[in-house]
Amino acid sequence: MADILKTTSTEVWSGAQAATLVVICLLAGTAGGWLLRRSSPTPRAPQTEVASAPAPAAVAGQPAPPNFGLKSSLPSNEQLKQAADSQAAPILEQLKKDPNNAGLLASVGNLYYDAKEYPTAIEYYKRSLKTQPTDTSVRTDLGTAYWYTGNADSAIAEFNKALSYDPTKADTLFNLGIVKWQGKKDVPGAVVAWQKLLDANPGYPNKDGVLHLMIEAQQH
Repeated sequence: MADILKTTSTEVWSGAQAATLVVICLLAGTAGGWLLRRSSPTPRAPQTEVASAPAPAAVAGQPAPPNFGLKSSLPSNEQLKQAADSQAAPILEQLKKDPNNAGLLASVGNLYYDAKEYPTAIEYYKRSLKTQPTDTSVRTDLGTAYWYTGNADSAIAEFNKALSYDPTKADTLFNLGIVKWQGKKDVPGAVVAWQKLLDANPGYPNKDGVLHLMIEAQQH
């Protein structure tokens, strides 16, 4: 399975960064591209708790991706969870007064997603979507979290539901292509998703990366 290009806990990756990482991934011979997380950014982890940005996580049972210039002393999963717990605590206090606040619930989901605690992230994304089911960014993030648990079918279902609200959403189409290719070995389906992305978003900043992925998928 392919790994996900996600936001850090502080900001959304730019299109240029996404394109660069996809090309690096392909040149390095790794399998496929990176999925995108695009819901609202969450607060920065205190530097005393997390010394450096986490490397992209591998899907269960798969080797970790190459470390492209990241520090070797990356935080452990337990350190990431502790940082997420610490940052989530004040948001959870707010949720006691406003338990159905979709934005707060999604923020907690983002914190645990970035800490690789995907089952917990899924729980909060689902709660957020009960209140605001048409939020396509949160639904796409839910799909990527499912993908990281190895559940390609649920990931695709969430991407398709997001596309039912926004049929040309670029990030969702990008992710759908990755999961169809890597999770279901459905190369034609992946190419259709990516081609729709490019047709509907002619100015897409990661166009070259998508074209590389289309070629790579068809060659394999």
